[in-house]
Amino acid sequence: MSAGAALLLLADGRFPAGAHAHSGGAEAAVRAGRISDPASLTAFCRGRLHTAGQVAAALAAAANAGAEPAGLDAAADARTPSPALRAVARRLGRQLLRAARATWPAEEWDALAAAHPGGLHQPVVLGLVGRAAGLGPGDVALAACYDAVSAPATAVVRLLGLDPFDATATLAELAPELDEVAALAVRAAEEYPALGAEALPAGAAPLLEIAAEQHADWPVRLFAS
Repeated sequence: MSAGAALLLLADGRFPAGAHAHSGGAEAAVRAGRISDPASLTAFCRGRLHTAGQVAAALAAAANAGAEPAGLDAAADARTPSPALRAVARRLGRQLLRAARATWPAEEWDALAAAHPGGLHQPVVLGLVGRAAGLGPGDVALAACYDAVSAPATAVVRLLGLDPFDATATLAELAPELDEVAALAVRAAEEYPALGAEALPAGAAPLLEIAAEQHADWPVRLFAS
């Protein structure tokens, strides 16, 4: 499989890594009235890209470049105040690892699972899986950025009945920013060996964190997060 095909496979929402069950915070934002139309969806996705998305992209790029997973996982914990979001990130990491075992079989997956029985944050696993698939730091950073915006955009089509063309237009509008954020993430990953966790971005998104805790307590919800 070529690297380009592998990148498309990883970014595809139908890849069986569990992402389809998560809204990226959009479900709570819709209920709170922060997303109600295409313009507010674009604003939400842009904010998520430049905070949680940039953090995820840098973690994925650093893992892909060979940084030690446990250290990156600790950095991810420090950048994720919400216990609910930390649990989601590890659940998605376990699901991605399970998909990787079937798609790109390698002995390293057994060792990784044994060393981290509770799972690693999804961006860290994404970087490792990308390396096994022949992808570089820039590729996995771009995949993480795309995931940061595609999850909410796709979810809002179901949550609001938003026109899918409008949701796709949001992704197209943000495409140049995805490239910019991915490039910043790669530079952070390059500085990580010398500077450690201080090199990694730590953009905060307090409303995402607060809303995630509230969403986790809802008795009825369409998405897991």
